Amino acid sequence: MLTIIVAIAKNNVIGKDNKLIWHLPEDLKRFKEITTGKTIIMGKNTFISLGRILPNRKHVVLTRDKEYKIEQEQVEIVHEIEEIKKYIEDEEEHFVIGGASIYNLLMPYTNKMYVTRIDQEFEGDVYFPEIKKEWKEIEREKGKKNEKNPYDYEYITYIRNK
Repeated sequence: MLTIIVAIAKNNVIGKDNKLIWHLPEDLKRFKEITTGKTIIMGKNTFISLGRILPNRKHVVLTRDKEYKIEQEQVEIVHEIEEIKKYIEDEEEHFVIGGASIYNLLMPYTNKMYVTRIDQEFEGDVYFPEIKKEWKEIEREKGKKNEKNPYDYEYITYIRNK
């Protein structure tokens, strides 16, 4: 089963210049808690932007670049959506972590989304697709705004309407 996890600004921006625009340590902590011990699926640019292999997670990198190689046990490079069918069809939760083209490509195969919605507009060059009516909100929790987390934000969980 695929689950999207993403932080989205008020204007649907998710990044700029292959980087996160905001810094919310509480959201990063939540991301770590949710994804540790799981498989995370991403595009090549997102993988590069991580700057390192995240501990205790299998990384699946979907790229059209047939020359792209990583010799790490925790990293699987795939070039076709068919190569991730095993994750789509598995009952265990596997997380799609970006970027925009990967979210767009895999959203039809996704059954759940963990969204951090930041109540602030940002200038960016990468956007999350519109969350349409086929998604039902099942949980909402206000994040803690403080000196380290300077924006109002909420954690929203969605499931796909059957």
